[in-house]
Amino acid sequence: MGLLEKLSLWLGGGAREVSVVVLGLDNSGKSSLLRALHPPPRTPAAEEPPPPPTVGTRQDHFTAGGVSFSAVEVGGGRRHRALWERHYRAADALIYVVDAADPLRLVVSRSELQLVLAAGGARRVPLLVLANKSDRPDALHHLQVAQALSLEQVQGVPWHICAASAASGAGLAEGVAWLARELRTTHASRKGQH
Repeated sequence: MGLLEKLSLWLGGGAREVSVVVLGLDNSGKSSLLRALHPPPRTPAAEEPPPPPTVGTRQDHFTAGGVSFSAVEVGGGRRHRALWERHYRAADALIYVVDAADPLRLVVSRSELQLVLAAGGARRVPLLVLANKSDRPDALHHLQVAQALSLEQVQGVPWHICAASAASGAGLAEGVAWLARELRTTHASRKGQH
């Protein structure tokens, strides 16, 4: 069972669509993480070439367990970050990817994340931060990444950070499980309001 099938089980199935926006600086591993969320590939990951950098946006659609998932990955280059706000405003959840092995860029990553969250105003969509490349020996611990991103200052938004590796898939199940619980809770509270 792939990670998306697990996510659909957590969401309780159904034919509704969940919209997720995937953001992060260039070279953080967004495309690789999205690839890792697919059911196991026919060829081993070691044989697959790395995905090309995303220019603009890239749509990814998944159907698992009767649930349709729509992920929009937005390029992380400086000129593409202006698009982040627009996609965030339309999403049911945000996955923010950081390179845990590149501590120098965490300051820029923190600023960009703060801009996106501020632009969203009172939006209360779940925020999953994936500290990618955590399997590298020079990577920071995910709690150090949380501190560098000032996640403790994020108010009114449910958030979670976990160490992850697009190469091995480590940490993705934990992150997806948390995100699924939050989306299920959000969906149930919206349903109760109608």
